Amino acid sequence: MLTSIVGTNWGDEGKGRMVDLLSKNYDIVVRYQGGNNAGHTVINEKGKFIMNLMPSGILRDETVNVLGPGIVIDLEHLFGEAMKLREAGIEISPDHLKISDRATICMPYHKLLDGLEEDRLGDKKFGSTRRGISPVYADKYMKKTIRMGDLLHWDTLRDRLEGIVEWKNLTVEKGYGHEAIKVEDMMMWLEEYGKFFTPYICNTTEYLSNAIKSGKSVIFEAQLGALRDIDFGIYPYTSASTTLAAYAPIGAGIPFAKLDESIGIMKAYSSCVGEGPFTCELFGAEGDSLREAGGEYGAATGRPRRVGGFDVVASRYGALVQGCTYIALTKLDVLSYLKQIPVCVAYELDGKRIDYFPSDIDELEAAKPVYEYLPGFNCDISSCRSVEDLPKEALDYIRYIEKAVNCPVKYVSVGAEREAYIKMF
Repeated sequence: MLTSIVGTNWGDEGKGRMVDLLSKNYDIVVRYQGGNNAGHTVINEKGKFIMNLMPSGILRDETVNVLGPGIVIDLEHLFGEAMKLREAGIEISPDHLKISDRATICMPYHKLLDGLEEDRLGDKKFGSTRRGISPVYADKYMKKTIRMGDLLHWDTLRDRLEGIVEWKNLTVEKGYGHEAIKVEDMMMWLEEYGKFFTPYICNTTEYLSNAIKSGKSVIFEAQLGALRDIDFGIYPYTSASTTLAAYAPIGAGIPFAKLDESIGIMKAYSSCVGEGPFTCELFGAEGDSLREAGGEYGAATGRPRRVGGFDVVASRYGALVQGCTYIALTKLDVLSYLKQIPVCVAYELDGKRIDYFPSDIDELEAAKPVYEYLPGFNCDISSCRSVEDLPKEALDYIRYIEKAVNCPVKYVSVGAEREAYIKMF
């Protein structure tokens, strides 16, 4: 079984929580795009963990975890993450974690450039996490990056790095007027944080191909959501990578593989970190109450998330481009305090009601939400573990979402803990 776990909205839908839950039925978990701008929160019997680069399956001893060639890796951050997990009693070993030799390294100067550009943009900034993601992907397509496999060839690494640094300083020093990058500093950084991972580097294409042939099951774990995809999201307020399920086999290093299912992760309401249009956004006391109830602060950045009611238009579009087989609905329990649940059922554009998600950024920024209110269940559902346990109003809300997004809801999360969920069928 080859399954993708993907976000259907703006990110932060609860993908890590669902990967942790479902990985018990899978042999391998693969991260296939993005970098440490991800913030996947998992709470289980071992504690609370926030994974930025590590696949969420790392918390299961019996699961093999893979960082595929589509990933960009900040070695310093990955090293720190590995050490924290080890301190918490989590196994980190070459048998438990495999890193593609084709994965791109996010260097310190990529983070530097990310911050310099956001500062230059000022009020027109894109809301970057300042973790170097866009600059490193840009360099990857310029064919001017260091890859994990280069760490296995230390004798030739410096020569390659010297040429790249000379080129980068044209921008850093002569463009932004910042102090020049020094090759020696970059080599010291690579040695300090990179050599630790050399035993983990391998040909993951070969590893995964052989694993699939032998009948192993694989989860592909995405970062961010459909609306932050570089091609199909709210461009230019997007990530620099492809966040869609269709890219999973490519980013994992097995482009010949075909997915068996795509599970779209969708919140019972809406949230958004960063800049860009967010049509369903709620403000004032209504928005503040929802943010506090959901604990809506970015796992990677700590930034307060913008919040809104469930967005039918955006969610239906997200489920479509993700090719969702099923939906996993998260954080339904957060809505327990509401007597009426706000739902953005459509948009208003130029005085007309529309039910499609605009591709044009100007149209999307001009769109206004059309809100309706559904009956709330107004009770604690965190102890519910079966469909029969749910109050009628909660079940009606789930059925409403299924019909609205044209996709069945298979899983419903009613709490942050691993077992706090309901399987609908």
